[in-house]
Amino acid sequence: MICYDSAMKQPVKHVVSVSLGSPSRDIDQQINLLGQDIHLERRGCDSNLNKAAKLIREIDGKVDAIGLGGIDLYISTGDKHYQFRQAAYLAKQAKITPVVCGAGLKQSLESYVIQNLAKGLNLPQQRVLLVSAVDRFGMAKALVEAGADCRFADLMFALKLPITISSLKNVATLGAALLPILTQLPISWLYPTGEKQTSEKKALPKFIEKAYDWATVIAGDWHFIRRYSPKDLSGKIILTNTTTSQDIEFLRSKGAKSLITTTPRFNGRSLATNLLEAALIAVSERYPLNHEDYLTLIQKADLKGDILHF
Repeated sequence: MICYDSAMKQPVKHVVSVSLGSPSRDIDQQINLLGQDIHLERRGCDSNLNKAAKLIREIDGKVDAIGLGGIDLYISTGDKHYQFRQAAYLAKQAKITPVVCGAGLKQSLESYVIQNLAKGLNLPQQRVLLVSAVDRFGMAKALVEAGADCRFADLMFALKLPITISSLKNVATLGAALLPILTQLPISWLYPTGEKQTSEKKALPKFIEKAYDWATVIAGDWHFIRRYSPKDLSGKIILTNTTTSQDIEFLRSKGAKSLITTTPRFNGRSLATNLLEAALIAVSERYPLNHEDYLTLIQKADLKGDILHF
């Protein structure tokens, strides 16, 4: 759908992120991307799947693209994709408007940003804890290729098992065994939704504390990173996205060294990948987009992420 700015008489695209996260992180703002004005909204449904489904039905055909927040349509181990049952249900509520979750953009944008940052970060000298590789396989692959010493903590953060994985081959092997089952479960069993996105775990498992201590770079999904962060993040580099001004102060108070977001920051907030992907779909007026399409749009828009040193 196209609406018009009353002053400029320019067409404005409208995209909405329907999130299972907390409403306290909602936004309503306008940005310009590739010369196109875009009205961005995030509407948190506080873990309520039925509320999210109802909202998608209400806005279907009235907006240009819909993003799914707090849940992925699918996660991957390279060539293999595993679809979340609840996400598929939500996506089916839209009969007209394209629905994306950010997964397509993650595979292209995040690896692109890391390749550009590799030299400045001196990645061969860094120990990287990636909280979930299957959620960000493009990031995982780019970090490995850049020479970083990586530990993938999918089992640790999603299943609370004291195990990290040291190779993408093992991630793929375990993924093939577990993901067909795990993706059928409620997302709230595996990932912070609702108010858990804005609160810290009170009793932090020792093995997670040790994993944080080992790493010089903590990478991946912000809600995992925040939920399970120890009291002291002194000297740590945080590589993530979807951070607000409150999140920045949270990291500053814990002594973090730097915050690197893979998406650009608008009005003090780095955009969620699902919302940015929806914006690119709206601007291109094409759906679906492939990997090369995303790279072309990323380069045209000069999307470089954001770096903040504390």
